[in-house]
Amino acid sequence: MSREDTAPVGVLFTNLGSPDDTSTPAVRRYLREFLSDRRVIDLNRAVWLPLLYGVILATRPKNSAEGYRSVWMDEGSPLIVYARRQVAGIQAKLDAQLETPVVVALGMRYGNPSIEAGLEELHAAGCKRVLVFPAYPQYSATTVATTFDKVSEVLEDWPEPPQLRQINRYHDDSGYIGALANSVREHWATHGRADKLVMSFHGIPKRYVKQGDPYPRDCGETARMLAAELGLGRNDYKVCFQSRFGREPWLQPYLDETMKAWGKSEEIGTVDVMCPGFSADCLETLEEIKEENREYFEDNGGESLRYIPALNDREDHIEMFTRLIREELAGWV
Repeated sequence: MSREDTAPVGVLFTNLGSPDDTSTPAVRRYLREFLSDRRVIDLNRAVWLPLLYGVILATRPKNSAEGYRSVWMDEGSPLIVYARRQVAGIQAKLDAQLETPVVVALGMRYGNPSIEAGLEELHAAGCKRVLVFPAYPQYSATTVATTFDKVSEVLEDWPEPPQLRQINRYHDDSGYIGALANSVREHWATHGRADKLVMSFHGIPKRYVKQGDPYPRDCGETARMLAAELGLGRNDYKVCFQSRFGREPWLQPYLDETMKAWGKSEEIGTVDVMCPGFSADCLETLEEIKEENREYFEDNGGESLRYIPALNDREDHIEMFTRLIREELAGWV
């Protein structure tokens, strides 16, 4: 039996990341790392870096820090809190279901705990084989590919890197679609069904799609499968894109413009908004959707915008993650 066969198997569970705290300096550090990533902003460095350091990092961190303070939990950043709960839940299920030891470590693409720290944790546990699992249902170079970039960057100086496997996407997984549908049904059972359901995905520049990023295709497939699971007609729901940054065109329709227009409509009084592309609640859901876009809708005459929380640490979500991991570890465990 080889050394790899007796060693524990590692799972590096990743997400985007968050500032260490809500102070302006902490937010500035986080934004500097995030917005310096060429996968996120691919503009010419001679153009982008002076703008980033001279304007954006001088002004945006203060406003962003206020947003983070409005959503911060007692335990810390919502994204980190839920990601830690997800890791703990996955670890508990794998421990109960498998004889081969599997170690699950958390690593954020930006900020802490870092991908480097997660890989070091798995190395210290003796893991010779590692599954990299970015918790993004829909693939995009701006999220999934940059995660793999960072893993490669960390490992390039290791004398003996682990054997790697990776999960690229799970946008059409039946367990994922089922968990989303369950969350909507539970919301409707408690609050009633709104006039419209919005599925809001994080946007990316249209230029990235023209360069080959398949992200909107994945989003569309998720939306179609979820609508079918819920029995929705085409006029019962709408797909929108949020969080655009800068002046160039991003994927449309834009959520903020849609909410302003719908607020003025006499036919739409109530709206339910969910974010299927976010595996955990964060600034972009709790502040941008639950607060900012709610104000856009209601201030323009809409009756009520209700946010349906991300799947977070729901039992069906944890079970789905665990099953995907077990499937990808076939032959290793």
